Amino acid sequence: MIKNKTILIIEDEATLAATLELNLQLDGFYTKIANTGNNAIKEFEQNKNNLNLILLDIMLPDVNGFELCKQFKLKKPNIPVIFLSARNQSIDKIEGLKLGADDYVTKPFELEELLLRINNLIKRTEKTVIKNAFYFGNNSINFDSFEIETYTGEKIHLSKREIGLLKILTSKINNVVSRDEIIEQLWHKDENPSGRTIDNYILNFRKLFELNPKEPKYFLSIRSVGYMFELN
Repeated sequence: MIKNKTILIIEDEATLAATLELNLQLDGFYTKIANTGNNAIKEFEQNKNNLNLILLDIMLPDVNGFELCKQFKLKKPNIPVIFLSARNQSIDKIEGLKLGADDYVTKPFELEELLLRINNLIKRTEKTVIKNAFYFGNNSINFDSFEIETYTGEKIHLSKREIGLLKILTSKINNVVSRDEIIEQLWHKDENPSGRTIDNYILNFRKLFELNPKEPKYFLSIRSVGYMFELN
């Protein structure tokens, strides 16, 4: 049994929310409940430092569960999210996983199976979350070991300069970083890299981290200005 962990239940069906809360508490968890998207945002903001997992319905009366997942992952990239939804189409499952969700469970579900998934996910997350690391879209970057893990599960060691560039970009989420700023931070004054050198790094990041490198979601080039790491 995993004790002293907190789960945020976002579910507008009161009976189901109460059932989940009771069984999670019997399993040793603390719980928070939100029955609308706006309430979920408030609960998340108030408790995000103590949250260990989110159970998230998609069809809510105000804010769509997919949009909530985007917001949660932007503010706390390593928070485990399990979608609970009656929508069982493959396109919905794919969309949820693309947004960084760790699991997608369709209603109706076996409560015992869900509890097992929750426990296993929290155990796995506790083992894999690294202090000096960055997590996004089922990818991770370990800035200490220079190792990345892609959404496919592949682990790769990158060069010091590649990791340096990743750190610059991910430290300024949704902000443009100029070529001059990157060169100043990563190259010595007697070196003379071209803009094409950085372009090649960005192209490689897309191959490693993007589901579709030709239509990048994270690593964007801003013409005549620089580059941006985007999280929506």
